[in-house]
Amino acid sequence: MKISAHAVGRMLGPWQEGPGPAHQRLSDRLRLLVLDGRIPLGSALPGERDLATALSTSRTTVGAAYRTLVDQRYLAARARARATVRLPDDPPPERRSAAGSAGIDLSFAAPPAPVEILHTAFATALEQLPRHFERHGYDRYGIAELREAVAGWYRRRSLPTAPDHILITNGAQHALALLARTLLSPRDRVLIDHPTYPHAISTFTEARSRLLAVAVTSSGWDTAQLQEAARSANLAYLIPDFHNPTGLCMPTGVRAGLRLACPTVVDETMTDLALDGADPEPFALHMPTAISIGSVSKSIWGGLRIGWIRATPSLLERVQQTRHATDLGTPVVEQLATAVLLNEHRTRRPGTLRQLRSQRDALCEALAEHLPEVRSLRPVGGVTLWATFPDPISSRLAAIAPDYGVTIAAGPRFGIGGAFERNIRLPYTLPPGQLAQAIGRLARARRALARGAAGTHTPAPVA
Repeated sequence: MKISAHAVGRMLGPWQEGPGPAHQRLSDRLRLLVLDGRIPLGSALPGERDLATALSTSRTTVGAAYRTLVDQRYLAARARARATVRLPDDPPPERRSAAGSAGIDLSFAAPPAPVEILHTAFATALEQLPRHFERHGYDRYGIAELREAVAGWYRRRSLPTAPDHILITNGAQHALALLARTLLSPRDRVLIDHPTYPHAISTFTEARSRLLAVAVTSSGWDTAQLQEAARSANLAYLIPDFHNPTGLCMPTGVRAGLRLACPTVVDETMTDLALDGADPEPFALHMPTAISIGSVSKSIWGGLRIGWIRATPSLLERVQQTRHATDLGTPVVEQLATAVLLNEHRTRRPGTLRQLRSQRDALCEALAEHLPEVRSLRPVGGVTLWATFPDPISSRLAAIAPDYGVTIAAGPRFGIGGAFERNIRLPYTLPPGQLAQAIGRLARARRALARGAAGTHTPAPVA
């Protein structure tokens, strides 16, 4: 696969920032793009002259950067051919954590399972299962019990919903993929929050869409920019409820005044995780045409792969026709268990919210103690905090952090065009002691970078 010079330039972002000569900064950023998977293995990079023109730099700088990557075995060079991306044949062995113990994974924003609640729900589901044995088990829209339970969840939030407005999926990511396959054609424009959920970016990129990014800042959403961008978009994807990764919640006034001129998909995966203040109103109360997707992966457990789409029956008919290409339905036992959890109002548990609130506060305290130069907003809900460093070190920090016993998700994974090199996403789904220990290790990794150390770790999965 050939990658154009302009595409590489967008991925590099502000590569000129940072210490050292220009060719070193360029080779280091290209190496991080390879480790991060944004430049796939086997890809053919643009020629030196083309990349130099796209970056407004000298061919000498690009040539020196390429030679450094060849020496480090991140590029394979051949005469009169593009250099291709690779990884060293013999990567350095995993060094023992500087903390001397097992690593702490901060790349997954996932709460632990509520064991007793899940056990009871599945026990009830198994009791109910025999009444489904006479059916074929391939429910195109999901079983009636769960569609009614999801509709009831919306009705309790003051949004009238009937079961025929619900289609059950294998998680919210599956729901988004089905909608992208149904609603988008190649080269369509998709409006997204910036930053946003990484797997949403992947979904739209695989659909060959063009992304229109509108910034979500510490002040929240810019209504005017969203409405302007929506005029040229074919679809919008927003996370108004405890936004992933920032933890912000779109105010009611913004929801009420927002009118987008394109179909709008609203991700409500975090809705039941309000830590401060009232629960957010359903977005569709103010924009009735909005397509809502949700799941129980954050409010209950990531291993319970149940999600849904709330939309008009005519759109759901189109979605289920598209679905045949990937799967034939959702497991019945998991649907029955989820129906029990929704009907018993288990997705919003005061004890769990108190625990998350305590863990969030512990994370903020650890950052203030170990990394006082890092800025962050205290999230009002959800499970993640968006931390901002004074320097563009995010990818480099993610590549070296496992050497110090902690794994993190670098900021550029949540954006496009090389953005957010000053940011990392930090979940607060671990106990306070572990969070404090993780931030202490991250601070040691940060100091190692300042001394000139470099990491070689590829990125961990993100959830």
